[in-house]
Amino acid sequence: MPDFAEPLARLIIEFKRLPGIGQKSAQRIAFHVLRGSRDDAARLAQAVLDVKDKLSLCAVCNNVSDGEMCPFCLDPGRDASVICVVEEPHNIMPVETTRQYQGLYHVLHGAISPLRGVGPDQLRIKSLLERLEGSPVKEIILATNPTVEGEATAAYLARLLKPLGLKVTRIAMGIPVGSDLDFADEVTMTKSLENRREL
Repeated sequence: MPDFAEPLARLIIEFKRLPGIGQKSAQRIAFHVLRGSRDDAARLAQAVLDVKDKLSLCAVCNNVSDGEMCPFCLDPGRDASVICVVEEPHNIMPVETTRQYQGLYHVLHGAISPLRGVGPDQLRIKSLLERLEGSPVKEIILATNPTVEGEATAAYLARLLKPLGLKVTRIAMGIPVGSDLDFADEVTMTKSLENRREL
């Protein structure tokens, strides 16, 4: 005999598929949805569908956007001579919370990981190189995660970009090795940007 009615059990299974959500958290969220109003559930369902239907990637930097270009690429006040390269769209927010960086971004959508079958061709590296042609960019900041994969990606990009005559820097290791940028506080992220080094 099942522990929960079939619709509730199905909802728990779907929540468990989310990263960082185990059985107990999935049950708590599912019961929260059950206790809420139908309007609350409809808003949640619509928000999930809108993420799938109304978002795409910025044509310039590959950040998540609800238009052809993201707000960073559209902002004329940003410094177009500097591009900060990150692994994933959510890695932009820790950099932005420092309020120190005013340049543009480029999102790779991953990191080189031979063990998982991810090579340079699976990343958005080609669009970065195309973007640099005839651009005013003088510096590329490599802000990939301080993991084995992130370091390999940074080293690969440095070898590609240095011959183009660009200043290529790597964020300093104020961020603990093996963690993600998402977990860096403002001070750590600020120090990492201030102490970046040339590769």
